[in-house]
Amino acid sequence: ADILPHGKVLRQASAAFVVCGDINRAHDKKESYMLQDLSAAVENILLAANASGLGSCWLGVHPREERMEGIKKMLSLPEGIIPMCAIALGWPAEKPEARTRFRSECVHREKW
Repeated sequence: ADILPHGKVLRQASAAFVVCGDINRAHDKKESYMLQDLSAAVENILLAANASGLGSCWLGVHPREERMEGIKKMLSLPEGIIPMCAIALGWPAEKPEARTRFRSECVHREKW
């Protein structure tokens, strides 16, 4: 929790895990698509948690070297395993009313 700036949420969470990618198994041996794949997986995890009534919080790790190195050391990650984010899960103390964040002025059609 001390490695991440907003990691205090991890101390209160019922469960937490770190999402990692294996650069050695990435199709191009680079992070490009691996990070996109991991991001899509994390979003699905967050949606599934919400559908189950759980609260969740995505805590960024990659690309901050100090965060990545701290997580690698704490978890003894082998070479080539890249920590992308941490996720805190738990039963929310309150359920705030849903709100829309859509802003039509941010939508551009046909041109910028």
